[in-house]
Amino acid sequence: MLSNHLQNGIETARLVWSRLPNSDDEALDEVGLSKKSDGSRSESLDYEVIENNAYREEQAQRRKLMVGYYVGVKWFFALLIGIGTGLAAVFINISVENFAGWKFQLTFSIIQKSYVAGFLVYILFNLLLVFSSVYIVTQFAPAAAGSGIPEIKGYLNGIDTHGILLFRTLIGKIFGSIGSVGGGLALGKEGPLVHTGACIASLFGQGGSTKYHLSSRWLQVFKSDRDRRDLVTCGCAAGVAAAFRAPVGGVLFALEEVTSWWRSQLMWRVFFTSAVVAVVVRTAMGWCKSGKCGHFGSGGFIIWDISDGQEDYSFEELLPMAIIGVIGGLLGALFNQLTIYITYWRRNYLHKKGSRVKMIEVCLVSLITSVISFGLPLLRKCSPCPEVELNSGIECPRPPGMYGNYVNFYCHKDNEYNDLATIFFNTQDDAIRNLFSAKTIHEYSAQSLLTFLVMFYSLAVLTFGTAVPAGQFVPGIMIGSTYGRLVGMFVVNFYKKLNIEEGTYALLGAASFLGGSMRMTVSLCVIMVEITNNLKLLPLIMLVLLISKAVGDAFNEGLYEEQARLRGIPLLESRPKYQMRKMTAKEACGNKKVVYFPRVVKVADVVSILRSNEHNGFPVIDHTRNGESLVIGLMLRSHLLVLLQSKVDFQHSPLPSDPRGGGKPIRHNFTEFAKPVSSKGISIDDIHLSSDDLEMYIDLAPFLNPSPYVVPEDMSLSKVYNLFRQLGLRHILVVPRASRVIGLITRKDLLIEDNENSETVELQSTSVRARRQDRKASVREADAEHPLLNGLLVKEYSSS
Repeated sequence: MLSNHLQNGIETARLVWSRLPNSDDEALDEVGLSKKSDGSRSESLDYEVIENNAYREEQAQRRKLMVGYYVGVKWFFALLIGIGTGLAAVFINISVENFAGWKFQLTFSIIQKSYVAGFLVYILFNLLLVFSSVYIVTQFAPAAAGSGIPEIKGYLNGIDTHGILLFRTLIGKIFGSIGSVGGGLALGKEGPLVHTGACIASLFGQGGSTKYHLSSRWLQVFKSDRDRRDLVTCGCAAGVAAAFRAPVGGVLFALEEVTSWWRSQLMWRVFFTSAVVAVVVRTAMGWCKSGKCGHFGSGGFIIWDISDGQEDYSFEELLPMAIIGVIGGLLGALFNQLTIYITYWRRNYLHKKGSRVKMIEVCLVSLITSVISFGLPLLRKCSPCPEVELNSGIECPRPPGMYGNYVNFYCHKDNEYNDLATIFFNTQDDAIRNLFSAKTIHEYSAQSLLTFLVMFYSLAVLTFGTAVPAGQFVPGIMIGSTYGRLVGMFVVNFYKKLNIEEGTYALLGAASFLGGSMRMTVSLCVIMVEITNNLKLLPLIMLVLLISKAVGDAFNEGLYEEQARLRGIPLLESRPKYQMRKMTAKEACGNKKVVYFPRVVKVADVVSILRSNEHNGFPVIDHTRNGESLVIGLMLRSHLLVLLQSKVDFQHSPLPSDPRGGGKPIRHNFTEFAKPVSSKGISIDDIHLSSDDLEMYIDLAPFLNPSPYVVPEDMSLSKVYNLFRQLGLRHILVVPRASRVIGLITRKDLLIEDNENSETVELQSTSVRARRQDRKASVREADAEHPLLNGLLVKEYSSS
């Protein structure tokens, strides 16, 4: 009878497994994103303002009241982003803590009778949680795999990777993080929380999700990529603030690590969003203290308070602290390099075989992690409990069913504890709290710390890159605090001083590994101070961060930069390459033929050009009466697709509809040209045109960008790079050297009084008015002698 039930269960499992999609059902790339038919999966964003007729008409209709309304809506959205991200973080932390609490409580209660049964329950519990995570990611939200920080960094750098900010990605990130972190894998939830905050901000920016009927037209206010970029920046800062309860660290993380463009108004909104997150998290923590959240308690959110730790440090301690910085730089660079090799292998060999292989891989990693975390403490000899004071709050050993410090695991006596199980048989937050703890000298043996360091480091490398939401902040802190405490043990034994705490060195080790791997300095320093509540250690944290970053930079780039390169995200770094100084803009263009449109173009020609190439911007050329070619602007591919789909601007005549310009009524709203965020938008294959439509014409003048950025052909490529990155551009036109000058703008021309009107512009400088009359005669003489320099001289005299 039992064999029949077992056989039926196996057959049912095979049937369910056979119905899962394989690599033949859907082409997925290395991070699970569906590739487009042309093979690309990302495109640049248009952070430049397209000043076409529709935009100018919308700006002309705006009044001061409307401008104030838009500013108020931005602040309101910042409030909603902070509340939404804070609630998502609370939900994730409560779920993870409760799943982990149930798991450890059940396991500890079973191992009192049988360690084998407890081992099987522990493995199955972890496997179930991890399988739920990988199933959600592979079948529902492929873009939710990984931390998401490289993709968000690319978005704020000007690259939109399809699918990273969708509603299903948000859902997959939240529930996938609960399964992967609760399942005990060597990863964290902090990176996914940054992605979660960005998704929430993006959904508010586009008014919700139309696909799942969760949209509201009252929220559909911002349609440009510039406004969405600001909201996503607020979401990133909110994610860090929620993950670490570090609002200032969240602001600095957004400034230092993910954004490529910053301004003071954005700083205020980001700071406000992080403050809202701190209030939401604090409120939830207070509500959960009454026991309404199950196993979630004061340790649910990361706050490793070591304010009662080491009060001061001596000069001779700086040498071992510097050594910790060197170790962090070496191990961090090695971690980055190993993850590069493994990610490359996964992308080119393993993950090409489909979703089934991804599921099997994650389940095998979960099985290995469970066996190591349960099996290694069994091989470790227990230690006697230390003598502690009655009011110290330290309990040794912990009673069965509880997890925390001094875990009694496979010990033959009641007053013994297993130091290796204290680290392995805990949530990562509690394990780090134990490693950071003060007044616990000699709690861990050097053998246990070294064993845990080697095994957890290997598991972190192996787990990174699997098809589950995964962050590297907490695993990095685990690794660093382990070797930091190991160094602290040698310092305590060598110097024989009572005021040296091993937990202080564990904190410095955590900072050094994160600095050596992620290469963050300012934001990471503030985050470490906020989560430990110890400002006295700030100089030491700064020291180890500087050393570890310098050592790591000698070998490779930061973790997120390397992963972005592997994912094919073309990030523009803060500085151009050295060889760009010797190259010109014309050399960068190469010998490629420029594809352009005339002002009035046939619909059939537009369709043919759009089908034959993948360019996203096309110069528009018009001819003067003398027959000379004149660049009148830049036309975007997305705007052309909108015109082809609407058909309202088709005309029968091949002549301009308004040769003088400005008289043709605009039939389009400016928001119609906005592409939905993190989606493909309209494709040329989605547009159906009849044979009569193909014979008609379109006048592109009202819809193009009449003022694109233009550089001369001999400008150095380094200057073009800085212009492109700092302004967030998508296209720059390269033209021959100009033949004449019509004006010169200086700083004083840009200093305009607030009480200006449309007819007169008053300059700030009073000396201009005093000299204008004195030089009027000399200007007329210069005009007579040099008519070409007339505009230049007048402009120069009026602004010097």
